[in-house]
Amino acid sequence: MLRRQAAGLVRDLRELADPEGLVAKVDPVGFGGALGEAAKSLAASPGAVLRTGLGFGVDSVRAAAAAASRAVGGTTTGPASLPERDKRYADPAWEGNAWYYFARQEHALLADRLTELSQAAQVSPVARRKLDWLVGQAIEALAPPNSIVTNPAWPKKIIDTGGLNVVRGARNLLRDAVQNRGMPRQVTPGQYVVGKDLAVTPGQVVYRNRLIELIQYEPQTAKVHEIPLLMSPPWINKYYIMDLAPGKSLVEWAVRHGHTVFMISYRNPDSALADVTMSDYLLEGPVAAIDVVREITGQDRVNVAGLCLGGALSAAATAWLEAKGRQSVNSLTLMNTLLDYTGPGQLGVFTDEKTVNRLERSMRKDGYLPASSMKTTFDLLRATDLVWNYVVNDWMLGEDPKPFDMLSWNSDSTRMPAAMQTEYLRTLYLENRFAEGKLELAGERLDVADVRPDSYVICAESDHIAPWRSVYTGAAKIGGTVRFVLSNSGHIAGVVNPPSPKSRHWFGESDDLPASPDEWRDDAGERKASWWEDWTPWIAEHAGKEVAAPKRIGSDTYPPLEPAPGRYVLKG
Repeated sequence: MLRRQAAGLVRDLRELADPEGLVAKVDPVGFGGALGEAAKSLAASPGAVLRTGLGFGVDSVRAAAAAASRAVGGTTTGPASLPERDKRYADPAWEGNAWYYFARQEHALLADRLTELSQAAQVSPVARRKLDWLVGQAIEALAPPNSIVTNPAWPKKIIDTGGLNVVRGARNLLRDAVQNRGMPRQVTPGQYVVGKDLAVTPGQVVYRNRLIELIQYEPQTAKVHEIPLLMSPPWINKYYIMDLAPGKSLVEWAVRHGHTVFMISYRNPDSALADVTMSDYLLEGPVAAIDVVREITGQDRVNVAGLCLGGALSAAATAWLEAKGRQSVNSLTLMNTLLDYTGPGQLGVFTDEKTVNRLERSMRKDGYLPASSMKTTFDLLRATDLVWNYVVNDWMLGEDPKPFDMLSWNSDSTRMPAAMQTEYLRTLYLENRFAEGKLELAGERLDVADVRPDSYVICAESDHIAPWRSVYTGAAKIGGTVRFVLSNSGHIAGVVNPPSPKSRHWFGESDDLPASPDEWRDDAGERKASWWEDWTPWIAEHAGKEVAAPKRIGSDTYPPLEPAPGRYVLKG
């Protein structure tokens, strides 16, 4: 033990002595370089800075005058245009109280000027993505609701609670600083329990290897479609976003519509899996699962439904099987899945060459990317809802987070093996090899065009991780017939999308996708229903005839090992 500790100390000292290693720890994403480029550019154009400053000053005077007018009963409008729909500003005090009106005006003016100044800086494309993201984060952080001085809810809460919210808020802040890496808590531990409240569709684990468990769900209909359905989740989070809770579970929906459903559940990797590659995930994930499903059901082909990274891997597995002469995939459903990474959206901020190099260095010690790093990154992509909303609720108002099953899943993050993580970022985000027909996995060269089964591609118009236009670009390169559908939701709600009065989706009538996503959108039909309801007849058409439901789970070769949700999903 002493020898290991000494080796670790030497490694840490070497990292500290290495300037690049120290930079990787302090600024792993390289924001400092982007700010340096911007500062250098603006220093060479002082006129832009001066105009921005003078414009902000003049407008601030006008905003103060409008606020002063409102203080004496006037209705003068300030210079800043304010969005009408923002739930953070629902309190009438934002319009009726001069101070809060002025605070909101000043923030809107500052946001405009910061954006203007940022756009005036001449920087590289990589720095531009980082600079725009930083400016957006700064604007959100400075929003009036995030400060006790400029949020009318805080003094009202003091009056309502006799000041107890201050004590509770301080307690929550201290707790989160110690237990949650300084981030506000989104859920209260224990509100939802996996296997009791979440991931409760009945089933059995029928296969296990070092990376996955395979769950087979019990039939809930007298007859089932003969071709089984395999669900392939991402391994960035636990699988049960696809089996969240009764009434919100895609698994439950599919089982109740007569499908024999299987689910891949990935192990949460530790240092022992540091050298696991994408080829390992391919062969020991969907390829192994497809073989087991075929053996259990006696069917030659399997319908596969993949989500996000699990969808990308499912598409790669389909192309790999085609290259091997094995047409084992009957149809492919891709949910919020990027296949072409030329437009990676906000994640492009974290996926340039230098950032990936720094990430690779940071993972050398433990052999994996910590779960907390993944969660923080995704939370910051939606900072208003997932960070600042809870700063106000937990720290300012002294409240506990309200129970929310999707956020309980979101908090149940996983680690990422070092080798796989860097390979994934390099080959897909940096080099876009799959879309360009250059992806090499498990001895085969793969191309999106080699994905030949019929495909159903669903994406979400508000997705910040897999932007729908980028999803469309990849879907248009698939070799088989594609039904492309757009939902009115985000990355997660696009999956947890049971029928509701708020649901709607857009679809194209033609099997041939137009050249551009906007052209497709202009011609798309709209239906006020969940995409689940559109997918149901499509997957039924690709699932063969109905036969008697199986009387047993598993087979002689793959007998049940333990009840769902299995052990991998429960390991932290």
